[in-house]
Amino acid sequence: MPKLYFKYGAMGSSKTAQALMVKFNYEEKGYRVGLLKPSVDNRDGLTVVKSRIGLKDTGILIDKNVDLYQWFQKNHFDVLIIDEAQFLTGAQIDQLKEIAIEFVPVLCFGLKTDFQTHMFEGSKRLFEIADSLTEIKSVCTCGRKAEVNARICNGKIIREGEQVFIGGNESYIGLCYKCWKNDRIDGTKK
Repeated sequence: MPKLYFKYGAMGSSKTAQALMVKFNYEEKGYRVGLLKPSVDNRDGLTVVKSRIGLKDTGILIDKNVDLYQWFQKNHFDVLIIDEAQFLTGAQIDQLKEIAIEFVPVLCFGLKTDFQTHMFEGSKRLFEIADSLTEIKSVCTCGRKAEVNARICNGKIIREGEQVFIGGNESYIGLCYKCWKNDRIDGTKK
């Protein structure tokens, strides 16, 4: 029975790499996979889905105004994989749930919270209705579990600004809550 899955983790936890590996595994077994990414994520190019370890593939760009249920009915896939699912709207998550109920497995990968530890709209809705929630763990610089997506600029943690600011290692680091709260990005005591 198809399900709606959400695999989430902090920045640098290999979410995109895992999404691409899952895609490869399905394709190797003959499945037609739709790899989607929200249009707001333009960091590596409009249709490029790229992990920090160098894995990459071409994805299908999804705008926030697209009705994914209607889109799916015109585009036939055996499974859907969505990278950066936190950027989807709540309505789009509801549409993915309907696709999972009626048609195929839907695997979403993304962040749980933003740089201020607040949930994104898409992540919040996934936590509310996904059939399966899996944390992809990563490590803070101090050795604890990374759970906060700290926005950084010139070696300092930024706490103000728009929720969405697209960036990679130059702009974000996964930290434990304690290091984030105490402004420690290098794991040392202040």
